[in-house]
Amino acid sequence: MAYQKKYEAYKTNSVNTASGGELTLMLYNGCIKFIKKAVTDLHNKDYEAKNTNIKKAQDIIHELMLTLDQTIDISKEMLPLYDYILHCLREGNVKNSEEHLQEALSFTTEFRDTWKQVLLQTRQKQYAQGARV
Repeated sequence: MAYQKKYEAYKTNSVNTASGGELTLMLYNGCIKFIKKAVTDLHNKDYEAKNTNIKKAQDIIHELMLTLDQTIDISKEMLPLYDYILHCLREGNVKNSEEHLQEALSFTTEFRDTWKQVLLQTRQKQYAQGARV
């Protein structure tokens, strides 16, 4: 029990101290986790849990859509892709389609991996600039 409280405090502190980029990475990781759980739930024929996990993944995609800066060109290209992920999640939920869930997972994983690279490159540039000062 004490371990669980410490873990929850750690998670809360991680979120509260994370940068915007790190928060986005956390959202992607959470979405991936919920889609994977939904696939497992589908295999186990636990349709209630599948529905709950898909809803959580959809909520995360909606949050990512809301946080897009529409003044940046890439955001205008990301919006329809996020919308497509939502479509795949809906179809996966309604039709109990692992194929749709796997497609949503594939897109989300690719976005997460790309975002990780952006964060890494940004940190490397900041470190290099800090070393020059």
